[in-house]
Amino acid sequence: MFTGLVEGMGEVLEARAEGPGQSLRVRLPFAEPVAVLGASIAVNGVCLTVVEIDGPCVRFQVGPETLALTNLGRLKPGDRVNLERSLRLGDPMGGHWVQGHVDGTGAIASRSVENEWEMIWFDCPVSLSQDMIKKGSVAVDGVSLTLVDVRPGGFQVMLIPHTLAVTTLGTRATGEPVNIEVDILARHVRNALVNMGLEGALESLRGGKTK
Repeated sequence: MFTGLVEGMGEVLEARAEGPGQSLRVRLPFAEPVAVLGASIAVNGVCLTVVEIDGPCVRFQVGPETLALTNLGRLKPGDRVNLERSLRLGDPMGGHWVQGHVDGTGAIASRSVENEWEMIWFDCPVSLSQDMIKKGSVAVDGVSLTLVDVRPGGFQVMLIPHTLAVTTLGTRATGEPVNIEVDILARHVRNALVNMGLEGALESLRGGKTK
């Protein structure tokens, strides 16, 4: 389990095919090393298991389903990735509940600068936007963000200067794919309402917007 509060950006050292999947080596930015093999780290929002440790560098094995559902298969040496270690008992919960189970990818549709802030619209499958609600939460490349607006097949967020500086979202170009994980609590609520035949209540929660 994660919070979507990125701890730092790592550097991809190697991304090569390995069987049906991929071997991924990343240099970590953390002051202290990963303690044990088998530790979980979110890489661009994807929960991966550490299978090898070499000082500040770790290796992950990425399965074919993960490659199909995320942007990890596009990584190459020199790329930067958002990193967050899994929660430990007693850690503060500053973002929202993030599982590291990416639901699919979207793409940056537009960026507009407002002083040092940025408003960004993302395109995504309608199957993902239907689990979003204004003022709710979404994880984009592992970054916990608040939804400013939602439309079928898209959503808008505002990025503060800190987020732009310390995550890869500050340098993502229009059209680039991003990993999206919807808020699991919002998904459970929607499924419950749909199963009870209360889709109208769901539209009320969304503010009645159909745009």
